[in-house]
Amino acid sequence: MRIAQVAPLAEAVPPKFYGGTERVVSWLTEELVRQGHDVTLFASGDSETSARLVACCPEGLRLAGIRDHVASHLAMLYHLRRRADEFDIIHFHIDLLQYPLFEDLNHKCVTTLHGRLDVPDFMPVYRTFTGMPLVSISDHQRGPMPENANWLQTIHHGLPAENCRFSAKPKDGGYLAFLGRISPEKRPDRAIEIAKRSGVKLKIAAKVDKADQEYWDEVIEPMTHHPLVEYIGEINEDQKHEFLGNALALAFPIDWPEPFGLVMIEAMSAGTPVIAWRNGSVPEVIKNGVSGVVVESMDEAVAAVETVKAMSREGVRRYFETRFTASVMARSYVAAYESLLAGEADAIKLPGLSFGAPGLDLNGAANGATVRPVLRAV
Repeated sequence: MRIAQVAPLAEAVPPKFYGGTERVVSWLTEELVRQGHDVTLFASGDSETSARLVACCPEGLRLAGIRDHVASHLAMLYHLRRRADEFDIIHFHIDLLQYPLFEDLNHKCVTTLHGRLDVPDFMPVYRTFTGMPLVSISDHQRGPMPENANWLQTIHHGLPAENCRFSAKPKDGGYLAFLGRISPEKRPDRAIEIAKRSGVKLKIAAKVDKADQEYWDEVIEPMTHHPLVEYIGEINEDQKHEFLGNALALAFPIDWPEPFGLVMIEAMSAGTPVIAWRNGSVPEVIKNGVSGVVVESMDEAVAAVETVKAMSREGVRRYFETRFTASVMARSYVAAYESLLAGEADAIKLPGLSFGAPGLDLNGAANGATVRPVLRAV
């Protein structure tokens, strides 16, 4: 299958530092190539991939100091539109700009929505352009969307099975790990309280964005002055693997509708169970008692620290392997692509058009382009 993967231009693919969407795009792209598909990646020029790279800007826009990314994305979409006939599937990982530009190609386009969808500013687009086939990254993520949204499938994220080394036993009995970003919705204060009440050390590896500097200075930083709490700061990918593998458990005490939560499956891939608040995607990602403990109160979270001590880390890893590898994710996307090309989603048809109409072949390719036979992933 000829597939275009269209990445955000804010970061390289994969990102040099933080960038969840770009990391997922990289994992998906590399796995699709491994499974034998012809993949072209539209991304920044400093991206690294085994696919065919189309450099849409010299480097990731954030590190280049470019604040407004709209112009660069519009230029990328213009060039992609001119090459649209080259692809059987065009898979977008950007927010909104493609909707009007590719409306007549909905029969071969897919957009994965990576962020939270309860943003009123975006709703005019979601309500107006209802033909774009959409993939959600959790069932819970769909809640705020209009009823006539054209959902193709829910596909959970997956990462390479070898990405995090499995750790059968954490060093020195382990610690609670908090990984990601310091912000009110991530609730590092809850993680600190769990550590204090359970008597288990907490290590915090997290960045502080400018928007959250005041929250860090006034709320969280004073709380880190405790013998059981250690703030490490930002860590890179190699450090992250060791950080998660040596943890007794990942503390994921979120207080917002998390669309997915990559760090949960990163921890699970290392065999580290997760203690997570029942918010957003958590009940879909964590199998209670197998890959972690889903809680709804501080008392439950503190009790869960004892529960995870007896949990099989091999069992956590096995659950990850069956549900959240890049191979599982890519096979799910290929199945979604195939259903789209087979015309199984009636909502993708534009008014006045139907499969087999003049200008469209039976697979819905525009301008007479021929869709190659679909290769099913093994």
